[in-house]
Order: sequence, then C-alpha cells, then structure tokens
Amino acid sequence: MLTFLGILLIIIGVLTLILKSIIKKDGFLGWFTTNRSIQFTLLGILLSIITGMFFYADAGTAYAVQYVSGGDKMITTQGLKLKWWGRIIPLSYETSIKDIILKDGDELPKSSQGIYNRKAQKWEFSDAIKAEISTSVIVGVNINDEKVFLNMADRNRSESKLIYGRVLPNIDAAIKNTCKLMDAQDYISGQASDFDRYFRDQLENGMYQVEQYYESENTNEIVGDTTTIRKINVGKSSKQKKFRIKRKSDGSIARDNSNTLKQYGLKIYQAQVTGIDWEESFDERLDLQKNEVAQTQLEKQQAEREYYRAKKEVAKGESEKAKERARLEKIQIQQTIEAETQAKVAGFNLIKEKKQYEVEQFKAKSKKVAADAQYYENAKLVSAGLTPQERAEWEYKTAVGVAKEIKDLQLPSTYIEGSKDGNSGNLLQSLIGAELAKKMMEKK
Repeated sequence: MLTFLGILLIIIGVLTLILKSIIKKDGFLGWFTTNRSIQFTLLGILLSIITGMFFYADAGTAYAVQYVSGGDKMITTQGLKLKWWGRIIPLSYETSIKDIILKDGDELPKSSQGIYNRKAQKWEFSDAIKAEISTSVIVGVNINDEKVFLNMADRNRSESKLIYGRVLPNIDAAIKNTCKLMDAQDYISGQASDFDRYFRDQLENGMYQVEQYYESENTNEIVGDTTTIRKINVGKSSKQKKFRIKRKSDGSIARDNSNTLKQYGLKIYQAQVTGIDWEESFDERLDLQKNEVAQTQLEKQQAEREYYRAKKEVAKGESEKAKERARLEKIQIQQTIEAETQAKVAGFNLIKEKKQYEVEQFKAKSKKVAADAQYYENAKLVSAGLTPQERAEWEYKTAVGVAKEIKDLQLPSTYIEGSKDGNSGNLLQSLIGAELAKKMMEKK
C-alpha cells in the first residue's frame, strides 16, 4: 500500500511539473506550484524508499527474502525487517487445509493466509461405491533448515502455489489410493482407522504403488463329513478386481517418491477423515443392513431370554429338588438317630438285664453256699453232739423263736371241729405248725 502511494505521489509530482511548463493558465494546476510538485515527488520517493527497504514480519510466519543482488535469507522472527528492495515470500508455520462437505444452502468458508478450504470431492471405493470425503490436514514448513526452506520458497514462489500446486495434489492422490485399497462395506465395518492410517502415511512418506489382483467371489462349497462329501455349485464363478499395496522383494512397501511433500521439507501434523457422505444407493443399502442387524439383535436377545428362562426353570427345579432332598435327608437323619438311640438303649437294657441276671445268679449262689454251709455246720453239730450247755442254749433260742412266732400268729377266730374221736388237738397243732413254717420261710 505504501509502495503504491509513493509511486502515485511521484507520478503526480512529475506530471504537475510537466503540465505547468506546458499550460500557462491558472486553474486546477494553479494550486500545484513548483515547490509543491517537488514536495509530492520527494514524498513519493521517500515512501518508495521506506517500503522498498523495510517490511513488517508477522508472528507465525516465516519469510524468504530474495535480494536484488541475488542472495536470499530466511527470517522467522516478527518485527520491522530490512529487505533492501528485495522480494519477500511469506509462508505460514502451519497451514490448515480442509475439504468440506457442503449441504444444500451451505457456503464454503473463505480462505486466507494459512487457511485453505475447498469443497469435498466424490471418490470411488474398490467396490464402485462413491462418497464425498471431508478431510482435515495441517501442514508445517521446515524452519530448522534454512537451505531446505529457501529452496522450497524459491521453487514455489508463494504459499498459494505451494498449497494448490503441491499439497492438494498429494492429498488427492493419497485419498484415491486409500479408497482403492478397501471396499465401502469394509470401511463401515471397522476399517475407518486403517483409512486414516493409510492416508497419513502416504502424505508423510510417499504414495503407495498399488497393484491389482482378482479375488473370486463365488466358489464351490464343499460340505459333508468323513464318509460323504458333496460339492454345491453356488452359481457361475466370477472374479472381482481389487487393489493391494505393492511390496518389494524384502517385504517393504513400494512407494512413488517422484513428488512427495518431504522433498519440500513439509511436515504433516494432522491428516484425518472428518466425514463421509455416501451416495444414496449405498445409504439405502445401509438402512436395510441396519434394519437386518437390529432384527438379528432383537431375535438374539429373545433367544437369549428364552435360554436364560429355561435355565431359570432348571435352576428352580434343582433348587426345589435340593430343598426336598434336604428335607428327606433331615427326616432320614432323625429316624437314623432315633433308631441308633433305641438300639443303644436296648443294648444298654440288655447289658443291664444281663448284669442283673448275673447279680441275682450270684445272690442265689451265695444263698445256696450259705445254706450249704449252715447245713454242713448243723450236720457237724449233730454228728459231733452238743454239750449240755450248748443244748440248753439251742433249746432256749428255739423256744424264744417259737414263742415270738406264736405271738405274731393270727389264727381264725372260729373253726369247726370235724371229729368226735378226741383228735381236735392234732388239727390245731397242724394249723399252728403250718403258719409258723410259712412265716419263717417269708423271713428268710
């Protein structure tokens, strides 16, 4: 702007001086005196000198200054800088490049220094499905190597030429190659991350060399077991053309390095797909697939619910069986304990009876032994004969015992004498003797 203003002032000053010398009349030119014309010219020259010698460097921008003498220099700091009427090429440290999918009524954002926007293009995947792909790429210049930076600036001469002539064609080639390497169905089935990886790798390290191959679609299916094998023809066999990354003999990726961003010292800070707008036919197919998937999921959930319901019934039955088993086992244990207790009690009673029998048997034997001993003693006394004193003592004890027994004897208060021959005394004696014998036996 200052340069244009300076040149304009110089032209005005020189023209007014020339016209004043040709046209002598006063008028509009009368205001331009000779001094004023010279002042306009000098001011224009001063402005041209200032704008030619100096420029202001903005932050975030690197400048390649090409001097009129033939040398060049890289400037990366901001502020007022000398350029000595040289040419400057400004390049942003980082440049944002976006492909934007526009809907009906949308307007494309304006591009400016460091920001470039364009409408997303349609690309075809390997299965012939087309889609608009929006991307976001951030490219940075190399300010650490002055030689590489100045070479890149000299070859491109402006940032717009660098972007439109170098970067965007590489982005297009990377998208095209990546679309060749997969089907649209593969992309929506989980290979979206692979798409981003292939896309960025090609921008950073060079385009892939791809080769086409044919993959059989319909193959004859063999079913059966070890004894019977049948071959099912599923239709006419066809082949689908596909592409894959070409490999070198050592297994590394073969790349096309004829025109890469690395040649210009550019670095990729970001490269990713931000959106895909599929063609209508594929959207319809996706809707059908979504419905099928949803139906399948619903049926799967219903099947799982029935399965767990059956498991629940089985578990409930097992629980009831276990409960009933526990109840019967408890009864069985109680009955077993009772039987064992009764058996033990019977055993103890048997042992008790046996011991009591043994005791009674022992008592009987003791009595018999005592009786035998007494009998033996009496027999000995009888056979040995008693002394008068002993006989008197024996008779005394016998009389005392008989008297005591007679005293306690209870005879009938009335009896009938059944004989007239004078033997009634013998009957009374017999009764008394019998009762005495009975009492004496009871006391023993």
